[in-house]
Amino acid sequence: MLCGTMKVSELLLPHYDDEVKNTRRILQVVPDNKFGWKPHEKSMTLGRLAAHVGDLPRFLTTIIETDNMELTAGRQQPFSPTTRAELLAGFEERATEARLAVVSAPDEHLAKRWGLTFKGQEVFAGIRRQLLQTTICHQVHHRAQLTVYLRLNDVVFPGVYGPSADEMAAFK
Repeated sequence: MLCGTMKVSELLLPHYDDEVKNTRRILQVVPDNKFGWKPHEKSMTLGRLAAHVGDLPRFLTTIIETDNMELTAGRQQPFSPTTRAELLAGFEERATEARLAVVSAPDEHLAKRWGLTFKGQEVFAGIRRQLLQTTICHQVHHRAQLTVYLRLNDVVFPGVYGPSADEMAAFK
């Protein structure tokens, strides 16, 4: 066990819970009428990016519940909400399932290796407990990217680790 008698889940869940709360706050302001917008030809649409952010908790569950994953095997259907309501419902379901998976996973299991492959080539692999941390950070990264998309569309959004520019007006 890490840190004496602390379980991995006891260390991971406070961080996870905070990021779920922060992610929910951002997803709650994704405008239904902007799902098709994208800032650049090579970029994801706002809806696809929001769906990715909303789907990432499922990846935590996958890391815990499988030994590996081949991306081309098609075991998971893409999360493709078309409204904010669908986006939030899917996120809540995935976030709850992921939390339960983390709580239920024994430390011995989280100390085992997991791998993600694409066409047989390993693209993401390591010890599960570290991959869970990395996946939470991956969600944070894309959530931040989503806030840029929102800003470019003049969408008012809440701060995550402090006030957003929209909220700063209250401090003047």
